[in-house]
Amino acid sequence: MNQKKLRVAIAGCHRMLDQINRAHNWANAFARVQETDVVAVFDKDAYTRNKFQQVWVSKWPNLLIYDNYNKMLEDTNPDIVCISTRQTLHEEQIITATNYGIKGIACEKPFATSLKEADRIISTCKEKGVSLAFLLDRRWMESHKEVCRLIKEGIIGEVQTVVGYGSPNLINHGCHWYDMAFALSGDIEPIWVSGDIDELYDQNMKDLDPPGRVSIKLNNGSFIHILPSGFGVQFSVIGSEGYLVTLNDFQRIDYWKNNDLNNPVTLDFKNVVGDWEAGPLAISDLVKSIRFGGKTACDFEETRRATEIGFAAYASNQENSGIITLPTRNREIQVNSLPWGNE
Repeated sequence: MNQKKLRVAIAGCHRMLDQINRAHNWANAFARVQETDVVAVFDKDAYTRNKFQQVWVSKWPNLLIYDNYNKMLEDTNPDIVCISTRQTLHEEQIITATNYGIKGIACEKPFATSLKEADRIISTCKEKGVSLAFLLDRRWMESHKEVCRLIKEGIIGEVQTVVGYGSPNLINHGCHWYDMAFALSGDIEPIWVSGDIDELYDQNMKDLDPPGRVSIKLNNGSFIHILPSGFGVQFSVIGSEGYLVTLNDFQRIDYWKNNDLNNPVTLDFKNVVGDWEAGPLAISDLVKSIRFGGKTACDFEETRRATEIGFAAYASNQENSGIITLPTRNREIQVNSLPWGNE
């Protein structure tokens, strides 16, 4: 017997005003997953709401639009809420949604404005049995998953150090870099963080998530280093038996064996990049978690780690780049990051 489609409500839709397959267009991702049906959208901006309805009416002719988030939840009784507003709104919106009996949350990055907020979101969702997909979409990117699989199989031996390049800030985009580095390291638990925040010419940006350098020690003795310098999304992984470099956001890797340094191996993943296949894969993963149980590829533990590191780096910077043992003691540090346009 066919199951009913899961009802979806979207909060914040300013990056979904076309039907193009691209990152952050979660309406497109839901449209490509047959088990879901978008029934409502909330946005504070009237033009954005109306434009969304115009763009997607052919897919969802009964779509309702709202300028009041709570009323949307009350009227439409969704199974899934997609949170795509600025993170200053995430805690209130997610916890409110759990009070309306939703089954799953798909949440855009960054997760929260403080670790205290993140703790409350995670504990509330766990207590109420709500599934979570934190939408760090490379967790569902086929090329990224394949590189992680190859490393896990030992193509460069045991991972000793991962270095990430080109992280533009510590929270908003930094969470992507931390999460990718953790995945490349085998998702080993971190035990301490040291961070140094760059001095900025524009001091008005200081409180809006500047770049910085982050070092992370894992509980198996290996290290992660995240740097603001570099070209795009790029990582190097040093293993006990070799060295691996990812290029152009995991579209290609080169790796060397210690006993054969003159003959690097190149693997090209361009043919598996596709039209943002990670989007619908993330939503399908959330649907599976809701219907059959189990965790998503970016579940509570992945969310906690990727969120904790940036705030720990801020805490470290306040102590002259001293070591911050995890979990971070000061969970009140607040970083609002860059405006999304949905405040």
